[in-house]
Amino acid sequence: MAVSHGYPAPGGGRGQMRAADADRDRAVGFLTTAFTEGRLAKDEYDARLETALSARTYAELDRVVTDLPGARVGPVPRRAPNPTNGLAIASLACGIAQFAFGPLPTIPAIVLGHMARHQIKRTGEQGAGMALAGLLLGWAAVALGVLAVLSLSVLVFTHAGHAAGFGGHVLPKSAHARLMPKLAAPVAPQAPVAPKALPGP
Repeated sequence: MAVSHGYPAPGGGRGQMRAADADRDRAVGFLTTAFTEGRLAKDEYDARLETALSARTYAELDRVVTDLPGARVGPVPRRAPNPTNGLAIASLACGIAQFAFGPLPTIPAIVLGHMARHQIKRTGEQGAGMALAGLLLGWAAVALGVLAVLSLSVLVFTHAGHAAGFGGHVLPKSAHARLMPKLAAPVAPQAPVAPKALPGP
């Protein structure tokens, strides 16, 4: 014999499925509404409330509310998962595209990542990790670009300094060390040369 509201009698079927706390809370809500509307007396309300709180299956809960209008205790419907934010997907795609197309997708990856994070906070969509990954990839590319420019500038200035030194005939320190003792050595005076005697007539 079937129990009301579609739950089979004990022995098998959906009626013997275990009820969750949320299901018991729904049954208590039905009973409280019926009591405030005057459909249940205080003693009957207390008895049914105790039964609902101790119920283990859907069939037990259904017996408590079966004669109340609109009452139907069943599994709490599952909420559909939130969709993934499209801007978060685009930000991650641009961050990965940097490896193939260079710095062109860098700015879009950063901009789309910030926009996606703001939208996700407002709408509760999925994709926060994708947006963060796109942001990190974009800012990492910017940091690498700045380091590359600084390194290139240092190399250019260093090369220009060496070229200026060679153009001005600047001697290295080793050459200065070899020439300085020679220049500082005193010059010995030379003895006067006696004039040669002219042959006689």
